[in-house]
Amino acid sequence: MAFGQKITMLRKQKKIRQTDLGRAVGTSGDIIGKYERGETLPSIEMAAKIADCLGVTLDYLVKDGEYEQIDKVTLSRLKEIEKLPQELKEKIYFFIDVAVRDFKTRQAYS
Repeated sequence: MAFGQKITMLRKQKKIRQTDLGRAVGTSGDIIGKYERGETLPSIEMAAKIADCLGVTLDYLVKDGEYEQIDKVTLSRLKEIEKLPQELKEKIYFFIDVAVRDFKTRQAYS
């Protein structure tokens, strides 16, 4: 997904108008529209402001590839987990694996 498409998707998920996003990052809604249509690309500073406003990392917005959207709260939690001793991390990962497995099982049978 292209940079502009990601902005559009995230903005709509958060129910933010182009005008409001533009105002929040110090530009206009028209410029946000140009970013979304791929007519122009923002500076790295502006892209960082947009990422902050939309609650994602700059990395997510600008990288092509198979990256899933990771919100800043989840990313922050992952960083905190990384600081823990290995034994505790393994326990946390076990519970995450159980929750994911159970969720997938419920989806498969619904």
